[in-house]
Amino acid sequence: MELKEIADELVAGCRENRTTENLGKLYDAKAVSVEGMDYDGSGREVSGLEAIRGKHAWWDSSFEVHDAKVEGPFLHGEDRFGVVFEIDATNKENGERMQMRELGIYQVKGGKIVREEFFY
Repeated sequence: MELKEIADELVAGCRENRTTENLGKLYDAKAVSVEGMDYDGSGREVSGLEAIRGKHAWWDSSFEVHDAKVEGPFLHGEDRFGVVFEIDATNKENGERMQMRELGIYQVKGGKIVREEFFY
């Protein structure tokens, strides 16, 4: 897949609730995911598709999403794109509701996402 195809599919998957399905389709098996903060004491960075699946599973089990908006993709050169996410969610454990806005930067190599970084 080309950069624009990958970027468009990632955004479409987010809008159509196909994020988990898209992991195997869009991500390299050795992809790296980097958060802006260490939320649970396990570190900011995880490596490998299974670890990224684990992050998604943690989010899905920990938060109830009331509304989510996705803006982009914004292509940058031949190997990167950005996406802006706006999320209104409630933490299932403590009932705290939050609104967040973050920027995801994705790097593509060999037709797959090899790195994602999130900025808050």
